[in-house]
Amino acid sequence: MAIMAFTHFRRMKLTQFKTRDADRQRLGVLLGDVVCDVAELARASRTDGASIADWLVDVDTTLAVIDRGAEGLQELKSLLTAHGGTHRSSVAGFNIEEIEFLPAVYPSKILAIGRNYADHALEGGGEPPKAPLIFAKLTNALSAHNAPIVLPTVSETIDWEAELAVVIGRRAKAVKKADALNHVFGYTLMNDVTARDLQRKDGQWTRGKGLDTFAPLGPFITTRDEIVDVQNLRVEGLYNGKVTQASNTSKMIFSIAYLISYISQGITLEPGDIISSGTPEGVGFFRDPPVLLQPGDVCEVRVENLGSLRNPVVAP
Repeated sequence: MAIMAFTHFRRMKLTQFKTRDADRQRLGVLLGDVVCDVAELARASRTDGASIADWLVDVDTTLAVIDRGAEGLQELKSLLTAHGGTHRSSVAGFNIEEIEFLPAVYPSKILAIGRNYADHALEGGGEPPKAPLIFAKLTNALSAHNAPIVLPTVSETIDWEAELAVVIGRRAKAVKKADALNHVFGYTLMNDVTARDLQRKDGQWTRGKGLDTFAPLGPFITTRDEIVDVQNLRVEGLYNGKVTQASNTSKMIFSIAYLISYISQGITLEPGDIISSGTPEGVGFFRDPPVLLQPGDVCEVRVENLGSLRNPVVAP
């Protein structure tokens, strides 16, 4: 832990975390190279004379920010501005290596998109879909940056999928494509871990995609206003430090705006909900020979301007 004065923030990146010596959940904001507890920052700024919104002094979840919409985000930005102006109390900043990350948000539902990159559809022997293939990732699968992917006893063919994930910011019901991105709070990273044998044997994807620890999410949510063009971001998947997936969101078959509009015609999207937008080609199962996750392996997802999501693999 470092005691620091305000550090200029380049992008608004929010996270949920715990310190190693305490159980309580905290809301964090990335300031420079450290993560600061937002509530502690708010209390320090108020003590120093700044006018701070009441909800910020005890906030501990990203969903609390998301639920307050544009007003809440502006109040959070005002806190950072106030602390960087005439109010300069020292606050506790935690080095990233010192904290335990939690999932970037706890959503009411996680919807994922299959085969949304043509080359991934082709590497699996299928044709690119004519409409989005939507499936659910169960919330029990949620995991976090640096948390282990636990290999299950019910499958021996576990694969990784690097994906950009969308965090919904306000309720979306039957929205038009042109308005869809206005319903986004921000973006994060997901590894759509998959049991390929269960996916094929079951005839549907719920179990193969929904096992415990199969949805690492985070570490940070980058707010929508910080991303100029979500359809022009480099996406990479790494296996034991080697880049195995390398593409760009411009190669999606169905854009983020289209997916939000399409899904919302029949499924209401609520604040905090996640849409994981599909993976590019290069996953392990379709390699020759196949590469499957084993204890001791490390998976990493990288998305341009969003950061890196890293997870070790462990035995059951």
